[in-house]
Amino acid sequence: MTDTTTARARRRAAVDPRFPGRQDWSSWPAYEAAAEGFRGYWYPVEWSSRITGTPRAVTVCGEKLVLIRDGGTAYALFDRCPHRGVPLSMGNQQFPGTLSCVYHGWTFDLTDGALTAVITDGPDSPICGKVRVVTYEVAERLGMVWVYIPLASEAAPSIDEQLPEELVGNDFVMGGRMGDRVGNWRFACENGYDEGHAKYLHRTALWRLYKTMPTWNLTHIEKRGRWIYRVQDEVHFEATFPGVGTWTNYRWWKQRPPTETFNIGNTGKPKQINPVIAAQEFPGFASVSMPGVLRIVYPTFIHYEFYVPVDADNHRYIGVMVNFPATKRSGYWFFARYLGWIRWLFHGQFSGQDALMVEATDAPPERLYRPDVSLTMWRQLAQDAVAARQAGS
Repeated sequence: MTDTTTARARRRAAVDPRFPGRQDWSSWPAYEAAAEGFRGYWYPVEWSSRITGTPRAVTVCGEKLVLIRDGGTAYALFDRCPHRGVPLSMGNQQFPGTLSCVYHGWTFDLTDGALTAVITDGPDSPICGKVRVVTYEVAERLGMVWVYIPLASEAAPSIDEQLPEELVGNDFVMGGRMGDRVGNWRFACENGYDEGHAKYLHRTALWRLYKTMPTWNLTHIEKRGRWIYRVQDEVHFEATFPGVGTWTNYRWWKQRPPTETFNIGNTGKPKQINPVIAAQEFPGFASVSMPGVLRIVYPTFIHYEFYVPVDADNHRYIGVMVNFPATKRSGYWFFARYLGWIRWLFHGQFSGQDALMVEATDAPPERLYRPDVSLTMWRQLAQDAVAARQAGS
């Protein structure tokens, strides 16, 4: 969402009775300004296997980058030749350790972006050494290439400081999907952490065909370290609404969930929890952290979503499912199940319901309700993170 459309939404809400409630996101100015994401973070941009010696263009936080692999190492440069502005991603590799522009053969060192040769100006070209393309720090984790988008020109912190803690130091098996989606990254992140939508929107998902979703919860938010958690105080699978009638998620073909309140998984208290997951002592099954990382904890696996800003109207969705197997055999079995049906059911049809809602979302203005404490606390987490950085700079 651009500043222009935000301002237009404010004016519309101020005079139009069809848009009651909160008029804008002015309570969280840093969050409101982050239409193209937050800088100063690592972002996953592509599967490692897809980055080869052929240049690949990506956009992160509005920054156009070119990715290329040389000698086994992935590199990222600003995707613009300083000569005439042609994208370097249209070019190719003419010499080891370099990338050459397709237009006139301006050739840049992959490590520091320095102009090392100009093929059409001969070996003694006087402009060599006087021009440089911006480079970005790159890391590879979870089978993906990550790029650090700096605030200014600061060095990148260790990427391990930003990864979910349980993924550092534990063996795991992982499957996932990624792809570009329409909609601002904030809508995607808010949808993922939103307290209310899963119980209603996803009750029709094939992933939940045989399991009963709650009808409504009473929830509070707890902060632990850099994460905030949705903690369920009460879970109700049906309810009678005064003057309207009874509404229930129970169906004769669905499993009858336990009656106890639970905070691992979202369809009932589990009988057994994976030891690695249990050791984390998560206070709630849904948590979120900067710069837009969602963690949903199930008894035998954890689902993560990374919402990577492309520009104000598009984002890159990355969903991964992680299992911490006790043996290699159980790890192979999990991955076989993931490829066989979980990938389509969960990262396909189930996640596709979210994609439709994110694309359709048009806010602000908005009228929030009680479960939206998850949204407001996420926005405040982002606001506080920006304020802390500014105070420390």
